Amino acid sequence: MKKILRVNSPNDYARFVEAPVLHPLVSIIHYDELQPFRHSLNNYGVYGLFIQRQFPHNLSYGMRRLQVSDGSIIAVEPGQIGGLEDNDERISLSGWVLMWSPELLHGSELERQIDSYQFFSYFFADSLRMEPDEWLSITQLVAQMREELITHEDSPSLRNILLGYLRLILEYCNRIYLRQLSEEDKGANDLLKRFHNLLQTYFRENRQLTRGLPTVAYCASELAYSARYLGDIIKKTTGGTAISYIHKYVINQAKSLLMNGHNVNETSRLLGFNYPHHFTRLFKRITGLTPSEFLRK
Repeated sequence: MKKILRVNSPNDYARFVEAPVLHPLVSIIHYDELQPFRHSLNNYGVYGLFIQRQFPHNLSYGMRRLQVSDGSIIAVEPGQIGGLEDNDERISLSGWVLMWSPELLHGSELERQIDSYQFFSYFFADSLRMEPDEWLSITQLVAQMREELITHEDSPSLRNILLGYLRLILEYCNRIYLRQLSEEDKGANDLLKRFHNLLQTYFRENRQLTRGLPTVAYCASELAYSARYLGDIIKKTTGGTAISYIHKYVINQAKSLLMNGHNVNETSRLLGFNYPHHFTRLFKRITGLTPSEFLRK
């Protein structure tokens, strides 16, 4: 079975890299101060910003390989798996990590706004490339946040201050994200996002338990397009078919369920397959492994 680090709280990752624990809901790590540590493939239950001079090669996020640049930011959100599996190699990195629990946002304006920051989305498969002045501004804000955590005890006032810093940092990130968007591809990307969000909603609301796996015709109807037009856009944007995108999304969900302790039959049922062998066949077609082989790998 793959080595997965379950980052259910911000400090799960801090403890893994042996960084100081400063607050129950927020973790700020300065890589430059750490001893070499191992890679980790993380199952995130938190939000995070990896603000680094350089990144390891072959990082993944969700179903995709990330395109990373020097002096940039990778944003992660709860429910995603990303990183690089522990292979016993020890690495040294330069930069910062800022992680926070969704609980920190409860009842705040930022909680209502967080979904509008599209750079957290699984399919923004690029890092946020900072200009030198942006690197300086963002890292200074993170350092100031850490100083607040070191010098002040937890209180409602401290949490409001942290939220203020966090919102400012996220606005910097959003400015970078908007700068990187290609106007030429914006329409196609918007439709791909709506398609992906539809799949997320379908499974989040457990529609698969009564309707089975989503079809291209169903998705096109929900998006108010013809199946052919939707297929053309997905082909142009991803290079693959709409049904292959659905299948890859389903198998990505399957991997998460399997790695969280569900057996093959349970996973098949939870994803809406009529028969476990149909699930096994699709899983092997996409991954090259049966579910059981995947767990043993």
